[in-house]
Amino acid sequence: MTRYLRLIRIFTGATVSAQLEYRANFIGAVLSSLGQVGVALLAIGVLFGQGSDTVGGWTFREALLVTGFFILTEGFIAVFVQPNMSRIAEAIRTGNMDFTLLKPLDAQFSVSTRYLNVLRAPDLLIGLGLIVYAASALTTTPSGLLIAAVLYVSALTIVYCIWLALSTTAFWFVKTQNVAELFNGIFGAGRFPVTAFPLPVRFALTFIVPIALITTVPAQAMTGRLSPALAIASPLVAAGLFAVTRWFWLRAVASYTSASS
Repeated sequence: MTRYLRLIRIFTGATVSAQLEYRANFIGAVLSSLGQVGVALLAIGVLFGQGSDTVGGWTFREALLVTGFFILTEGFIAVFVQPNMSRIAEAIRTGNMDFTLLKPLDAQFSVSTRYLNVLRAPDLLIGLGLIVYAASALTTTPSGLLIAAVLYVSALTIVYCIWLALSTTAFWFVKTQNVAELFNGIFGAGRFPVTAFPLPVRFALTFIVPIALITTVPAQAMTGRLSPALAIASPLVAAGLFAVTRWFWLRAVASYTSASS
């Protein structure tokens, strides 16, 4: 584990230094993050702008919790997940995956932790700030906060597994950018409470593409409206997805013949 952490520091240190070399890049990234947050808040404002105090049983402050978790998750994807997953297809196409597989480090760990996009770190801070702001007007309990934290770790595991599974298909199809964009489009629904959607959409966002488990369920835990079934389902889904994704990755690596073969 110490060797893994040392390698992460070497890789990410060089990446961070390169990204922060120009101050204008950071300022532009902050403005971009603020613009995306503005769009998310505008969408919530439009949703509640019909004269109703609640939407799908959620008050405005409670819905802001969901939006906060959505922005926080987008930041997690932009900073930690996408910079690594987007390079898998290129490594396979150019043959650089050969070098990754030859290293003593676990290949999945290596391709998942090599790069960071620190320019999108403001998304993480904005998401956390919005969650704190929304929760300050609600009645929360220490147990509710703890459960929400555990469920959000499960949510991040689900996000990572979905991205890794989509990126792993590059071992067979090479170009997978459109598939990732499709997930991004669907994930946009996570800025709203899942109960705001019609029942068929609600079913799809919970049991087919588990967006509800990523943003709505942690918010439900903080507001005290989480059902025991969902509280149990979220960690189980995360563990199951991780096991399946790990198997899928190992199968893909076993079928890899390198670009020079």
